[in-house]
Amino acid sequence: MDAFDENKKIISKKEAFVILASAISIAIGLYIEFIYENPIAQAFFLIAAALSGKDIFRKGISSILRKKFSINFLITIAAIGAFAIGHGEEGAAVVFLFYIAEFLENYASERAKKSISALLHLAPETAVVKRRGKEERVRVEDLKIGDVVIIRPGDKIPADGVVCKGSSSIDQSAITGESIPVHKKEGDTLFAGTINMEGYIEMKVSKDIENSVLSKIIDLVKEAQKKKSKNEIFIERFSSYYTPLVIVLSVLVAVLPVALFGANPEEWIYRALVLLVVSCPCALAISTPVSIVSALTSGAKNGVLIKGGNYIEEIRNAKVVVFDKTGTLTEGRPVVTEIVPLNDYTEKEIISIAASLEKKSSHPLAEPIAALAAEKGAEIRKVSGFKSTSGKGVEGRIGERAFYVGSKSFLEKTGIRIPDEAEKRLLNSAETAVFVGNEKEAIGMILLMDKVRDCSKDVIAKLRKMGIKTFMLTGDNERVAKKVSEMTGIDGYFANLLPDDKVKTIEELLKEYDHVVMVGDGVNDAPALAKAHVGIAVGAAGSDVAIETADVVLMKDDLTKIPYLISLSKKTVSVVKQNVALSIIIKGSFTVLAIPGLVTLWLAVAVGDMGLSLGVIANALRIGWKK
Repeated sequence: MDAFDENKKIISKKEAFVILASAISIAIGLYIEFIYENPIAQAFFLIAAALSGKDIFRKGISSILRKKFSINFLITIAAIGAFAIGHGEEGAAVVFLFYIAEFLENYASERAKKSISALLHLAPETAVVKRRGKEERVRVEDLKIGDVVIIRPGDKIPADGVVCKGSSSIDQSAITGESIPVHKKEGDTLFAGTINMEGYIEMKVSKDIENSVLSKIIDLVKEAQKKKSKNEIFIERFSSYYTPLVIVLSVLVAVLPVALFGANPEEWIYRALVLLVVSCPCALAISTPVSIVSALTSGAKNGVLIKGGNYIEEIRNAKVVVFDKTGTLTEGRPVVTEIVPLNDYTEKEIISIAASLEKKSSHPLAEPIAALAAEKGAEIRKVSGFKSTSGKGVEGRIGERAFYVGSKSFLEKTGIRIPDEAEKRLLNSAETAVFVGNEKEAIGMILLMDKVRDCSKDVIAKLRKMGIKTFMLTGDNERVAKKVSEMTGIDGYFANLLPDDKVKTIEELLKEYDHVVMVGDGVNDAPALAKAHVGIAVGAAGSDVAIETADVVLMKDDLTKIPYLISLSKKTVSVVKQNVALSIIIKGSFTVLAIPGLVTLWLAVAVGDMGLSLGVIANALRIGWKK
């Protein structure tokens, strides 16, 4: 069964039968042994051991045939040894308690994956499609690119697509981690697995179900859980040497006191068996992976996809976080910052003239000008004789007068005078200026700038409190870089950079600082993201390239997830260290107590193995509470 199957029952019928039948057999055996002192009690202990130990014995023997010493092999030796020296109740208890320990560990691990497992069931199994003028219900797997899907209030979005009719609020929390529904209108992108909250909409499918963002997230998380962290690799290697060492030590405990001092063989074999069981590295082996899984799922639940445990461990070491400017610290779209009248025209008249002319233009600056005109209620007038000069400006007649909107050089080339006050205003400005002029002179300037994200300043401040330096990389000029730097409070910046220059800058920072994290949009910043110790792509819900290239993916344009990610990393590593230390201390203590015979076989399993393992798991699950 798939590890991500959230419909998996807490306990199967088989597991329930094994636990119940084994418990009853042990209880009957103990009753017969202590009340009647009858050897038949051993038969009930054997039944219990056979029922709960079937898979344990099989795995133990299989591992030794492969020349590997597994935990199951240690339990197998301990159980056989206990029965051989007449301690059937101990042998049965060892196997039964270990079976329960494994069952509880598996259940706890599944609980850690629960937030990810839900992803598989986000997308519905069927969808309503418009075909030949009729509604038809089809399986989601049969949807084709271009199909028009009807989505009513409460429906789940079955595939990635674009709204082609209607508007509604969409709950995108499962994909982007944002808690507030997002309003979607015609032309906006929808993601599979999100939920239509209120309105009726129709969507045109843009991707096959296998290529949807949801599918990519599921694949990414599955791969991430396969990647082992440095701690996991170390513990695996440690266990491969540790287990044989424990077996040798147990043999010496069983043989040396008897051979050298004539001690009671049964007593020292029993102590050796206790040592075998208490030394099982169960808790140590699961201490790191269960913590890493908990951190991966906590991140995914908050819209942060981490591509492996090594990145969770690594990002806590960040000494420097480097941000791309456009689309990362800023929103990647220009907004009007100021309207500067240069004559007797008012601000509203200037924006009205500019918006009327720009309405017929496809230039990127036309949109923010039109948006401001709508906001201020400026009149959009009829334009005649419209003419556009690509990349420079537009001209046309409004009423009886000719007007021009464009760059300074465009107006000057047309013979329009630019007042000295405009020249002075632009001398040290970081904004882009769009001039508005009549036949004789410039009548106003519209200043625009890439909008800095509302959260950028707060994020930079939080990173500084963590003792982390911040830098910005940008292809913009020095004036723009300085302005954004002042607005965000960033420690330093590098301006006028080409993509290759960004990579070289990261290389220089790597020489100066121990650990560098790069944050970018995941597309044009891919080389720089790859060069840093950890590359973080921002706002990647619609970007396949970002999901594929970055080490960490923020599904939404939310920079506040970066301090969260660093805190998550620190908490995870702290929990891993706690779990490893706890395992070593308790195991070590029980080992010392086992040699003089102060620990019984069943106590070694109940406390030193099962109890410790559950303690380690419970501690790891705390990571999932991080928000």
